[in-house]
Amino acid sequence: MRKNLGVLPAVYPMPVLMVASYDKNNTVQILNAAWGMICAEDKIALFIDKEHATTKAIMQSKAFTVSLADKSHIDVADYFGIATGNKYPDKFAKTGFHAEKSSFVNAPIISEFPLTMECELQDILDSSILHAVIGKIKNVSVDEKILDDDGKVNPSKIEALVFDQFKSGYYVIGDKVGQAWNSGKDLFSKYCK
Repeated sequence: MRKNLGVLPAVYPMPVLMVASYDKNNTVQILNAAWGMICAEDKIALFIDKEHATTKAIMQSKAFTVSLADKSHIDVADYFGIATGNKYPDKFAKTGFHAEKSSFVNAPIISEFPLTMECELQDILDSSILHAVIGKIKNVSVDEKILDDDGKVNPSKIEALVFDQFKSGYYVIGDKVGQAWNSGKDLFSKYCK
């Protein structure tokens, strides 16, 4: 039996993304965003409020990074979502985390997070119902500890956090259960002859 729950943002899992940029004083501004997604092979869309200090920094610098938050840094990742840069502009420095300037864009790579997309601001979509920051991915840098023997990212080694919209929980991505473009091959052969 099904039950109606009304209107909910019922997509699970949601990524836990650390979005960082330099502001006009070259200070790292960073926020925790769950509403973001890849929107092309080389583009990412972030649905973040234009009043965030990080969004303002992105508008100024025209660049940003997006890192995947991981289990071992859950406390700092959550803190970056709790503390607003508009009220606490030095929130990044207080954590003791480390930032290095990207070689590809004018934005900080947060060393502690294992995977970072380095992005150039491509567009801002702003309407009465939506504000989206679109970035062109110029490079992806990773900590070698998350690579497999073939030099590819092993998702289970990231221990990436995901967010649930239902109870506001953080979870870690689990076991691999199938292979894309392969798990449905038998049905494809059966129904698409």
